[in-house]
Amino acid sequence: MDIFYKIAERRIQEAIQNGDFDNLKGKGEPLNFEDETFIPEDLRMAYRILKNAGCVPPELELRNEIVNLSTLINTLDDDKERLKKLRELNFKILRFNIMRKRPFNLEDFPQYEGKIIEKFTESTGTQKK
Repeated sequence: MDIFYKIAERRIQEAIQNGDFDNLKGKGEPLNFEDETFIPEDLRMAYRILKNAGCVPPELELRNEIVNLSTLINTLDDDKERLKKLRELNFKILRFNIMRKRPFNLEDFPQYEGKIIEKFTESTGTQKK
């Protein structure tokens, strides 16, 4: 992936030197981050009202909690408190995946993959290969 980044960066620099970006529409104007083209037209007004009221969708709020909790866990020295926060983080990650209506994927939880496979093989009576 790094090679593609370098190639793209080199081509961008060449285009800048050649002046290919000098006459682009919107040059010098601020970027519009409130693009609503991907929001269905019938929901745009409701989204705008909720956004102006400071309301955040539950999925985004939970995602922010997960990020903050992960950062907090990295700073904790107390093992009991870290374990408590790890359990809370695992629960929030599971809840987040359920909210997204996305199927459970072991790749999302690499720390549990071995344990889940072991429990599954024990319960079915099969041997691991």
